[in-house]
Amino acid sequence: MSGPLAGIRVLELSRHLAGPFASMTLGDLGADVIKVEPRIRGDDTRGYPPFWNGESTYYLSANRNKRSITLDLGTTEGQEVARALVVKSDILIENFRPGTTERWGLGYEHLREINPRLIYCAISAVGSNGPDRDRAGVDLLMQAYAGLMSITGDEHGAPVRVGTSVVDLTAGANAVQGILAALYIRERTGQGQRVESSLLEGQISWLTYHAVAYLASGEVPGRLGSFHASVAPYGAFPTGDGYLVVAVATDALWRRFCGAIEQPDLVTDPRFATNIDRCANRDALHQTLVPILAARGAVDWAVAMDAAGVPCSPVNSIDTVLGLPQSQYREMVVDIPRADLPGLRLPGVAIKLSDTPGSVRTPPPRLGEHTDEVLTELGYDGERISSLREKNVV
Repeated sequence: MSGPLAGIRVLELSRHLAGPFASMTLGDLGADVIKVEPRIRGDDTRGYPPFWNGESTYYLSANRNKRSITLDLGTTEGQEVARALVVKSDILIENFRPGTTERWGLGYEHLREINPRLIYCAISAVGSNGPDRDRAGVDLLMQAYAGLMSITGDEHGAPVRVGTSVVDLTAGANAVQGILAALYIRERTGQGQRVESSLLEGQISWLTYHAVAYLASGEVPGRLGSFHASVAPYGAFPTGDGYLVVAVATDALWRRFCGAIEQPDLVTDPRFATNIDRCANRDALHQTLVPILAARGAVDWAVAMDAAGVPCSPVNSIDTVLGLPQSQYREMVVDIPRADLPGLRLPGVAIKLSDTPGSVRTPPPRLGEHTDEVLTELGYDGERISSLREKNVV
């Protein structure tokens, strides 16, 4: 076996990030992923800068372990090819607006008739029904719409987008969970089913304690920068040479923290005696800690706090993170050269299995690189493939 999903075929009819991230995760776990892309331009992210030898780094980040074919799904012939692929697939992932695949005759109700074992995963902005079902699924838009931006940024500043496309990635990860659950059920029943994952619902679920605090009190949570409404000190503090994050989540850790910063008197200060006290006196706490932490550098403080068992870290840049000995040891940066990208390196596989581990086996494909190969597997001969090319179907 080459991963726990070896022998499973995924048909990806998705683009941008949520769907491709989901199918890439399944590919990392051993599935054979066939990515269907529009002719000429391919996945829209192929046009997103910056580029590495002419290939979008955005596209490269979410499309390894796949085979690419081009196909015009708006044509009768293209839909016939797609249905032939469905017959031989276990999973289909699409992230078109609700109703699009139904117009092409490729919706779940159509496809379950030709493959009742098919697990059909639809990723959308807000779900397949409801008054806002046609809303566009753009990560920035959904960070605002789902409330995430209302709790992200400085207290008195403008709302801020989370630095990575967390809404898309959450929806993709939720899709993988749903697909794997459906695969488990299929092992028992022999039947596939429809799986849905939406950007809105994923973010509402991630509001967790913010949502429950509001439901309990009626008070709407706001922005606290890097700090936390329920724990203090918990956030990024300036030091002599950069920012240091500390996460003092218990009173026992507070005592350790005070020892590490050589301020034992703070332990008995009634304003800071318990976490409830520290949260109630957050401004005074910060005014007390800022000049103390400014006296030394972030790395110096981190060494002292690590020794005391206090959760902390300098705010690392991306180059630092990718170069960490821990990242290297855990194979979170992998070499996967491609002929035109001999130095190609990508983030590694985050999900670790002891007996059937995932792997990065093939680099992200060039547009349509595997069209002839996949069509041949479906039984199309050279003449039929040439005919599809002449009609601009593939």
